[in-house]
Amino acid sequence: MIRVILCDDHAMIRRGIKETLSEAVDIQVVAESGSYSEVREVLRAHPCDVLVLDINLPGRGGLEVLASLREVDSPIKVLMVSMFPEDQYAIRCLKAGAQGYLNKAGDPADLITAVRTVAQGRKYVTANVAQMLVDNLNTPENTSAHASLSERELQTLLKIASGKRLSDIAEELMLSPKTVSVYRARVLEKLKLTNNAEMTVYAIRNGLV
Repeated sequence: MIRVILCDDHAMIRRGIKETLSEAVDIQVVAESGSYSEVREVLRAHPCDVLVLDINLPGRGGLEVLASLREVDSPIKVLMVSMFPEDQYAIRCLKAGAQGYLNKAGDPADLITAVRTVAQGRKYVTANVAQMLVDNLNTPENTSAHASLSERELQTLLKIASGKRLSDIAEELMLSPKTVSVYRARVLEKLKLTNNAEMTVYAIRNGLV
């Protein structure tokens, strides 16, 4: 039996994923969580084989959960799920240590296949992501400017592009406003932009929001 923990801040999404996985006789959802702090508690209380993890969580996001698991060499396999387009986040997640990436808009049947695949210790990617990986190998120099952003810098960019103030971002990420300002300055420098409006336009044009 493959033991699965779900982490998504939307209860309806968790219910949909849980119902889909319940169709597989060899998969059992053993616990659910909706935030960074909750998933840490749940992981301590419930042994699992696969963590189905949303990228976009309130406060610290899914990529930070993934990073914390990899820092301690956790054997838990991580399948990232998101509404974000594959071309912007799939390779970033795989490089960060995820075993698979699945877009929430995809076929529900793919979810069961993905969980089984990563539980076996193999990578799960869609045909689109596989092609992107091949293209990336062939043209490694052809990368977007935002590929150089750290996870915190990318989070800051996305939240500013969503219209949030620095004080709100600081509260959500549990950081000081001064630290968020530093991340904002780094984003502006790396993307060669000058203000928040240009950051928003950049994020929209590149399909980040």
